[in-house]
Amino acid sequence: MQQAAASASLATFNALPADAAEEQLRSCCAAPLWIHTVVSRRPYASVNEVLTASDEILASVGWAEIELALAAHPRIGQRAAGSGAEARWSRQEQSAAATDDQRVAAELGDGNVAYERRFDRVFLICATGLSAAEILTALRGRLENDDETEAAVTRAELAKIVRIRLERIL
Repeated sequence: MQQAAASASLATFNALPADAAEEQLRSCCAAPLWIHTVVSRRPYASVNEVLTASDEILASVGWAEIELALAAHPRIGQRAAGSGAEARWSRQEQSAAATDDQRVAAELGDGNVAYERRFDRVFLICATGLSAAEILTALRGRLENDDETEAAVTRAELAKIVRIRLERIL
């Protein structure tokens, strides 16, 4: 049953007019070149083919495109504004980052500021399934990265988030 539903969603995605498909993808990733390229490669034979294409495109786009995608993400631990799919998904993905432990919450806030000063962008992590303490540990570790290493980690984390979101719509 789930396979049939996925096939129907994929068939629907493949059949959408380009502008409607692009709008649907915008909730997964705000990088315009990624959106356009995913849409232009339709039709896809399987969800896995879409996911693979997404990974390849994100691995190949310039850093300016990654920055556009990052700009759409709130700070980790910060509630995403809005009622659209992207905001709802962000709140779900970050639900574990919400903690009653005031120390961890404060350290996440301080870590976000330190990260933004160090790398001049929002700290991005695929928070799905991670606790606030695990996110904090990752944040601290990534603050030690050089610029090139951190850019690669950020790109990989973005790809994970985009995969999760693509699976939701397909």
